[in-house]
Amino acid sequence: MPTMLVVGATSDIAKATARAFAKAGWGLTLAGRDGARLKDMARDLEVRGGKPVRVCHFDALEPASAPKPFEGLDPLPDALLVAVGLLGDQDRARSDPDLALKINASNYSGLLPLLMEAADAFEKRGSGTIIGIGSVAGDRGRASNYTYGAAKAALDAYLSGLRNRLFPKGVRVLTVKPGFVRTPMTEGLELPEGLTATAGEVGDKIYKAFLGKKDVLYVKWQWRWIMLAIRSLPEFVFKRTKL
Repeated sequence: MPTMLVVGATSDIAKATARAFAKAGWGLTLAGRDGARLKDMARDLEVRGGKPVRVCHFDALEPASAPKPFEGLDPLPDALLVAVGLLGDQDRARSDPDLALKINASNYSGLLPLLMEAADAFEKRGSGTIIGIGSVAGDRGRASNYTYGAAKAALDAYLSGLRNRLFPKGVRVLTVKPGFVRTPMTEGLELPEGLTATAGEVGDKIYKAFLGKKDVLYVKWQWRWIMLAIRSLPEFVFKRTKL
């Protein structure tokens, strides 16, 4: 039975992805900060998948705790899904260094110990898949969300480097870049209907991409071309836009 460690498991995207893998017969370990919610989620997944689901603690804001979920798994999982994230408030983050650092830690720096350990363990074994949830916000810094976008850009670059390093070793790295997704994190925002996915849609797309050969997955697919256009804008034009 293949197994997956899901970190940031109580996020809507992580839940949806875990359900897709559970339905396919995968064993799961759920990691996050809220033990009660993890246990509720585990019970739900056990019903859906018919297999035991483990839970463990992970907090990206406490780096010392970061390696623990991976260290405690025996045998090593076949895949790691990293779905930790914090959008935050860009207006507040402009003048609140603590919030800016929290956004960075939640989306990138606090995940490094876990990613480093997973990469080394999978490389040594010669197999495994790392799936990281990035964002289209990381494709270019925009005034509306550049603190969050900068952290996601760092994660994107790190996963790209891991992919380049680990491919010859038989380890796969999949970067997922959702656009707008209807979750509690985006509650209250006005989102364009045609470009907004549900968490369930993202989870299903991740599972299908895992079965295929994709290295980078945009959800919805239109975002690949939208962000290509945005990245292609010359700086003297881009700085005059209101994005």
